[in-house]
Amino acid sequence: MSLSYMERANSWLSGGYDLETREEVSRLISKNGKELEEAFYKNLEFGTGGLRGIMGVGTNRVNRYTVGMATQGFANYMKESFPGKEGMSVAIAYDNRNKSRYFAEITAGVFSANGFIVYLFEDLRPTPELSFAIRHYHCCGGVMITASHNPKEYNGYKVYWEDGAQVTAPHDKNIIAHVNRIADPSMVSFDGDPAKIKMIGRETDEEYLKAILSLTLIDNLKSTPSDLKIVYTPLHGTGVRVVPEALRRAGFNLIFNVPEQDVNDGDFPAVASPNPEEKVALQMAIKKANEVGADLVMATDPDADRLGIAVRNDLGEIILLNGNQMASLLTFYLLEKQHTAGILKGGKNGDYMVKTIVTTDLIKAICDHYGVELFNVLTGFKFIAEVVRRLEGKRRFIGGGEESYGFNAGEFVRDKDAVLTCCLVAEAAEWSKQQGKTLYELLVDIYVKFGLYKEHLVSLTKKGKDGLEQIESIMRKFRETPPESIDGNRVVMIHDYLLQESVDTISDLRYQINLPKSNVLQYITADNTIVSVRPSGTEPKIKFYFGVKAGLDSKEKFDSTDSLLMEKILRIADQFTKF
Repeated sequence: MSLSYMERANSWLSGGYDLETREEVSRLISKNGKELEEAFYKNLEFGTGGLRGIMGVGTNRVNRYTVGMATQGFANYMKESFPGKEGMSVAIAYDNRNKSRYFAEITAGVFSANGFIVYLFEDLRPTPELSFAIRHYHCCGGVMITASHNPKEYNGYKVYWEDGAQVTAPHDKNIIAHVNRIADPSMVSFDGDPAKIKMIGRETDEEYLKAILSLTLIDNLKSTPSDLKIVYTPLHGTGVRVVPEALRRAGFNLIFNVPEQDVNDGDFPAVASPNPEEKVALQMAIKKANEVGADLVMATDPDADRLGIAVRNDLGEIILLNGNQMASLLTFYLLEKQHTAGILKGGKNGDYMVKTIVTTDLIKAICDHYGVELFNVLTGFKFIAEVVRRLEGKRRFIGGGEESYGFNAGEFVRDKDAVLTCCLVAEAAEWSKQQGKTLYELLVDIYVKFGLYKEHLVSLTKKGKDGLEQIESIMRKFRETPPESIDGNRVVMIHDYLLQESVDTISDLRYQINLPKSNVLQYITADNTIVSVRPSGTEPKIKFYFGVKAGLDSKEKFDSTDSLLMEKILRIADQFTKF
């Protein structure tokens, strides 16, 4: 029988917990309110990517003990997975969030106490550089302390394997099992060995930046710098360390910053949200762009794995592009440039790209045009990295992306990489400018050539225990009573990735989905409208993805066609999100 939240809380009043923790737990118990229940009603779940949650005392919070127990379980599994390996090592990085350095030091201490050599970054660094460091230093795994773009009260613990990618099967479930065996802090080796902790920094930056520059596709920028004006903001996060340096080395010298947001601060004082998916995150950068007449605005999230961009439209106004549009632009740019250079190898055994199942099918249309195979994987960049690992040394990975503002190219980083993506977006903008076009005009040209694909995401936040139950209820409703039509168009195919089954609703034929189980439902209509529903794996949200398409005869018809598609999406969203 599981313990009640009060029993869990009382267990923290004795044993190996420090005085400050015990006093805070006593305070919560004396109030015996919702705060106590939320902190102790369950153990903070170590999911397939690691931990993420609100910081504070309690079994359902990120703190010294939950981080230490997670690290001990991870260390135990790695020792079991690499029997007899001498000099086992891990790399650890952290972002600007409150207590990130503290949690990184706890993680380093536990690993070193377990005999691991630890490569700990001397200061905050981006998630993609952590992925790079794991491969560069031949580590068995790694940890990134970050909660990505979550609100300031959150922190997290992302787990990586020896290939520099977030863990997938069977390691994900096996690590979870080992973490769950660590029943209390007495099972954790907290007393670290400082001799085994090696600080790394600038020398790793240099190798990482060299790798990024090796993917440059416009050679003459190194001798004749671009006159493209770029506003960049790290949103108080890790990008400030390397993004401006990477851009300058790539030939982009006209970089304007937002000084208030260059300050590393876990309270995010100069931004309403550190999430580059949201318009408010780029407001100050857009203001700066209008002041200096910039062509391009870029913002990275706190751990610099996601990138948000804004460009000037045909009226000279700065507008935001979404993750699908950015990934489509980069896919076209990479394939067109490499095709023109004669280095693109098509066919089933040639070069390839990867996207996730909720990312725009415009990428598939572009890949089909160039004869490049596209792999469709579950949501999460670790599944893109899994394909790269499987094909490493056999075929060349050009790039891949997901709708949630993540993209990567090349094989030296096995996660989404906003540092590299900043350079690629700037290159694509420069390439367009050399042809007398803006990035916006290039995007419209792509729509004319391949069709106007329009996507929209609606996220409903459902916090706490009650919220989790509501999300489960919503998924159950859609699974048990799927819609027969969407906006007047019959649903012809249903993909249930949890049951790993596709159902053709016309013939009633059923097909197996050869992907791992995932709690995702996807409905496809006769007019190729796609609606996907899934709970977020990292936030207390349920997400609805809407995708529609129409032909586009000319760029002059873009605005009117785009408006009609948005009206359609809003009708569909109303059907799906009103309960």
